Order: sequence, then C-alpha cells, then structure tokens
Amino acid sequence: MADFNKILDAGDVDGGIINVVVEIPTGSSHKIEWNRELAVFELDRIDPQIFAKPCNYGFIPQTLDEDGDELDALIITEQPLTTGIFLKAKVIGVMKFVDDGEVDDKIVVVPADDRNNDNAYNSLEDLPEQLIKQLHFHFSHYKDLKKAGTTVVESWGDVAEAKEVIKESIQRWKDM
Repeated sequence: MADFNKILDAGDVDGGIINVVVEIPTGSSHKIEWNRELAVFELDRIDPQIFAKPCNYGFIPQTLDEDGDELDALIITEQPLTTGIFLKAKVIGVMKFVDDGEVDDKIVVVPADDRNNDNAYNSLEDLPEQLIKQLHFHFSHYKDLKKAGTTVVESWGDVAEAKEVIKESIQRWKDM
C-alpha cells in the first residue's frame, strides 16, 4: 500500500538520478511557477512568444537555490512534458546562471529511461551543439524586451559540478 505521508524529495543525487517536477513545457511562453506556500502551480506571466522555452523547465523538490526558489532544471526531451508531472531524471550538467545579480543555476537533465534516444545522453557533450547554443541564447536574452532585468550565462559545468550545486541546494532547504 502507498505511504501517503512520503514527500517527493530530490532523489539519488550521488547516483545521478534525481526527481524533477515540470513547470513549463517546451515551446510555452507561459511563465508557470510552483507556489510553495499555496502548493499549486501559478501562472506568473505570459512572455513574448519569441522567448518561448527551448526545453522543458522545472525544479528539483526539497532544494533551495541562492535566489530563494527551488533549484531549476532544464529537462531535455524531444516532446513537451505536461506541467505538474514529475520524472526520474539523469543529471548531465549545469548551466551556471545569474539573474538580476542573483545566482539562479539550472541543472541540465534528461529522462532516466529514454529509450527513444537509447539513453545516449550522459553529459553536456552528448547534446547537439545547436541545442546548447539555443539554451545559451534564450537565457541570455529572454529579458531583453523588459524595461529592467539582466541575465548572464556564466559557464557550463559537468555532472560532478551539477551534483555539488544540488547538494548545496538540499542543505539550504534543510537549513530553511
């Protein structure tokens, strides 16, 4: 029988398989965010269609990034995923990111069991170069049409660096 008192956690960080909750599907210009206090997904805003998400976007449960929100995840799949689902995801890297002067890193993941791609993605180097360029461009420019706000993709890190970012975010959550 299911244990309904169990809460979704970050998963097996050391093993590289984590839990990720989808907020925004690939191709959506809806900025959907998890509202921790109300325990619901909330439409924060609608961005210009030119800045629709180039990949699925979500968060890792029971983590807290330096910006005060759950640690973000960029979920690479060939098709959009639905808001609200969770998946077991394989960590393949991290995008080191600063949003309005605050650290807002993005963990890059793929589904842990992706038979369509023969589970071939194990690092950022395995992804198409064009996809990395699109992600870099999107996150460098998605605030360009706003009156205020700056974003900077500082660097890309490997699996080990991504795991360290996750572990630090889990500790921040526990300290909260």
